[in-house]
Amino acid sequence: MAERRKRRFRFIGFAAVFALLAVPVPAVAVQEGPEQPVPVTVPALSNWTPEPGSYDFRPGTRLVADSKGERDVAGTLADDLKAAGHGTVPVVRGGAARPGDIVIEVRPTKGSLGAEGYQLQAGKRLSVTGATETGAFYGTRTLLQLLAQGDHIPAGRTVDVPRYRERGVGVCACYIHVSLPWLENLVREMAYHKLNQLLLELKVKSAAHPEANTWGYYTRDEMRRLVALGDKYHVEIIPEINSPGHMDPWIENRPDLQLTDSDGNKQPARLDVTQQAAFDYYTSLMDECAQVFTASSWHMGADEYMLGSDYSKYPQMLRYAREKYGANATPQDAYIDFINRVRGYAASKGKKLRIWNDGLTGANTVPVAAGTTVEHWLNVTEKPSRLIAQGYPLMNAAYSLYLVRGGFHSDTEALYDQSWDPRSFEGEKLTSSNGITGAKISLWPDNGRGETENEVTADTEPALRHLAQATWGDPHPDATYAAFTARGTAVGHAPGWRDLTRVPVADGTYTFRTEGASFDAAVQRTPDGYATLRTADGCLEVQGGKLTLNVPLQPGVSATPQFCDAANTMQRWELAPAAGGYRLVNAITQMALSVADDGRLVQYPPDQHRPAIWHLTAH
Repeated sequence: MAERRKRRFRFIGFAAVFALLAVPVPAVAVQEGPEQPVPVTVPALSNWTPEPGSYDFRPGTRLVADSKGERDVAGTLADDLKAAGHGTVPVVRGGAARPGDIVIEVRPTKGSLGAEGYQLQAGKRLSVTGATETGAFYGTRTLLQLLAQGDHIPAGRTVDVPRYRERGVGVCACYIHVSLPWLENLVREMAYHKLNQLLLELKVKSAAHPEANTWGYYTRDEMRRLVALGDKYHVEIIPEINSPGHMDPWIENRPDLQLTDSDGNKQPARLDVTQQAAFDYYTSLMDECAQVFTASSWHMGADEYMLGSDYSKYPQMLRYAREKYGANATPQDAYIDFINRVRGYAASKGKKLRIWNDGLTGANTVPVAAGTTVEHWLNVTEKPSRLIAQGYPLMNAAYSLYLVRGGFHSDTEALYDQSWDPRSFEGEKLTSSNGITGAKISLWPDNGRGETENEVTADTEPALRHLAQATWGDPHPDATYAAFTARGTAVGHAPGWRDLTRVPVADGTYTFRTEGASFDAAVQRTPDGYATLRTADGCLEVQGGKLTLNVPLQPGVSATPQFCDAANTMQRWELAPAAGGYRLVNAITQMALSVADDGRLVQYPPDQHRPAIWHLTAH
């Protein structure tokens, strides 16, 4: 697993750079001619026709919306205007729009706008028109970005339509636990930049298979909350349970489902696709996810099944394939057969299937079922042009777009300077966008302790904005990367975005007290917005137990003083306000401290053991 993630286990984070971006910076504008600035947005406006005057947001501004769809869009905009500090703006029905009003229109007859495009007209009043609710919603994102730079918007008109229909971020929260506030920030930032697809590899706590509930899972209520936020902001959240490889989070306690090699060794990361019981187990996990996620697609991963091994070590694969497909079948046909069976099951539930590309080596005689979306990340035998020619919808998930905790980070500046766009795959540059659904950045936790969420945030935001630009419009709207990044500074963060780098207590020495335990420690803020807790014996650190991705994710592991090391992320803590005190949450494990019967400080998921509430007294 760790070996694989050194190559492809890409990941996450949101912070230090964000603190800088939160400082108001004067808006920049691209000059088309004397006194004809193009309003600044990310993605950049694809066209803008200036007109005399300006639109002025003022006290008394109303949101005018008639139909239910229009009122839904207006309601979300009203929430965001309030969150952005623009006050309470009422939503009213019909009647003549007054100067200063914002008019929301959904006009299905505006077919040229497509499913996500919009028209924005600014003058004495401002109107946003889409052929769909989603299109109108994206127009309101542009409006919010403009208002982030001031209450006066230059008069003019734009028609803004995306070039690609899939504009995404992939997050692996599949071994470690990524905090829900971080994911909620991500959804808001994605929507603000007109990204529409969050592909989330994760574990939802299983009721049917409690043996699979090793930490970092999420509860159903947590994911329902995230899905509801995604629905509100037009971000589709597509779940992934990777299979038949990388299944160890699900089958490490199910040796009966693990693929066994010719020497009798169990492979805890590989599902035995020749067993009907393995297929039934996997589809039961799909059924549980369907109770939480409403997306139209299911991602099954299907990558690196034989990483570090080969089919010859598993003779049952060839035997299964030949029994089902005849004497000319190959072992890989058994793997493709599993993909197609999952695809058929997903289709029976009204969902389309997505897979990674690297398992499609051409060594199979059975094709992957038509209509399966292939996410291309690795340069293998089956080139992107061939996959498109075979009729597979193709998403660009290039390795160059990866951000890996403690590992490879996408070089966003170089990609921008190269005018990278979704036609640039690993191993092949296509001349046409036909058959390409879009692109995504991918965030992976190879070394789970390599960076904190807040640290990776600083790397993610520039990459996110670049991906938004490259999938929506012109991939190189500004002459320099510095000018492009100035756009991001100008528009700032999405309304409702939370600064996760805040430490709620001042640096200093405190007594920490809770029922059954107390200790003295110096609290010192770290550069990434957490805190170290320095006791007389060292800095508090979670250490011991089973390591997953180099992280002690075993519940019940102790937190003890260790030699203080500023580079050791396991010594960083979040002081989360709760019930008049604070919970102490480890920045990496995302588990809170509790007090064991013998007085030890131990970490547990919050739904397994009630976290201690610590009351602080300053010295």
